[in-house]
Amino acid sequence: MIGSIAGDIIGSVYESFRTKRKDFTLFTRFSTYTDDSVLTIAVADAILTDRNYGRAIKSYARRHPMRGYGPRFLRWMVTPGYAPYNSFGNGSAMRVSPAAHAFETEQEVLEEAKRTAECTHNHPEGVKGAQATALAVFLARIGQDKEAIRNTIQDRFGYDLSRTIDAIRPDYATDITCQGSVPEAIIAFLDSTSFEDAVRNAVSLGGDADTQACIAGAIAEAFYKTIPTAILEQIPQRLSKDLWQKTLEFYRRHGIRDIAEQLESLGVERPDGP
Repeated sequence: MIGSIAGDIIGSVYESFRTKRKDFTLFTRFSTYTDDSVLTIAVADAILTDRNYGRAIKSYARRHPMRGYGPRFLRWMVTPGYAPYNSFGNGSAMRVSPAAHAFETEQEVLEEAKRTAECTHNHPEGVKGAQATALAVFLARIGQDKEAIRNTIQDRFGYDLSRTIDAIRPDYATDITCQGSVPEAIIAFLDSTSFEDAVRNAVSLGGDADTQACIAGAIAEAFYKTIPTAILEQIPQRLSKDLWQKTLEFYRRHGIRDIAEQLESLGVERPDGP
């Protein structure tokens, strides 16, 4: 989950100022959390409490407005009720990673991923993007190698993961659908050599940088089991205090041990953030 947040914050600047390079600056004065982090943490909170995903997602979005939500989500966010709107946007995939850490079987993870998606993104492709991302994170978390992850996701969901980042990058353009961005984000992980390299791969596609880095970062965290301290220490400085505290709470119960220990060492107290 913290890999998602880190990827989101790093990619936030490059959503508007796209790059096809990998040697970009990881953090700038403008790097901040977006809707990707807010809603990922909302899903984590729902898991920690009553697992009413729609209620948690709407509550968090209303408490953290102006974070780059899409127009259809914004309409859902401000209107009464919780009826989904048949979206197949990649918002379902960006927020799903906590489900892959909190549940212990493939079937449970797939069922919970579906539930996190369908409160808004109940289109089959929206559910599929969430499930594919969650399953990739889960398989990485339990120690599957990259070829096993690649083959499982391809066979179950039909995504073409045979391509490479170098082949995709030159002609790739922003696509906010699950089917047009989730496979590429997974490939950003598959082609990586480290957590940081996965995020750099995703941003360098020049597409929906924060969301694709969020997805790639989630899988990379689970696979590599470590995130550089230089990246982790930026997060409490850039999240709001309530989001940081909820992140720590989730990691105390469900986080990867080494990363949970790193996060605890950073502490809860932090300056007021954005």
